[in-house]
Amino acid sequence: MENKSKPIQRPRIGMRNIKTALAATLCALVYYFFDRSPAFACIGAIFGMGSDYGMSKLHGGNRFFGTLVGGFIGMGLFAFYVFLFPDGSNRWFLIPLTFVGVVILIVVCQYIWVGGVQPGGVVLCIILFNTPVDTYISYALGRILDTGIGVLAALFVNGMLPGGFTFGFMHRFYLRVGIKDDV
Repeated sequence: MENKSKPIQRPRIGMRNIKTALAATLCALVYYFFDRSPAFACIGAIFGMGSDYGMSKLHGGNRFFGTLVGGFIGMGLFAFYVFLFPDGSNRWFLIPLTFVGVVILIVVCQYIWVGGVQPGGVVLCIILFNTPVDTYISYALGRILDTGIGVLAALFVNGMLPGGFTFGFMHRFYLRVGIKDDV
C-alpha cells in the first residue's frame, strides 16, 4: 500500500492579513500622537476585520455592541457594588453580580446584537474583577471608545482596499458605463 499523504501547506499572507495589520497599525499610529495606549483600539481593529466589508460589519458590530452593552451593564453593577461597599471590600459580592450581569447581557444582546455576548462578557468581567473602585467608569467608557475607534479603523481599511465597498462600487460603476474593469 502506497502512502499518499497530503503535502503540508505553508501559511500564506493574503489581503486579509495585510488589512488586519494595517488597521491595527493605523490605530497604534493615531494613539501615539495622543500619548494614549492603543491596545484596545488595536484589539477592536483586529476583531473587527472580516474577509470582506460585510463580514467586517458583522465582526466589528459584535465587538463594538458587545463592548457597549457589557460596559454599561458592568458600570451599573459595579456602581451597585460600590454603593454597598464604598471601600471595595467584600469582593465576594461580585460573584453573584457576575451571574446577574451575564444573564442581563445575554438577554439585552438578544435584542440589540446577538453576536455581542462574548465580547460583552469579557468587558463585564474585566470591569467587575479588574478595575479599581475609583476608576471603573472612566475605564469602561475608555474601552467603549477605544473599541469603537478600532472597529471604525477596520471598516475603513477593509472598505478602501481591494474587496471592500469602494472597489465593489467602482466595479459596478465601470460595468454600468461600459468601461473595461481590471479591478
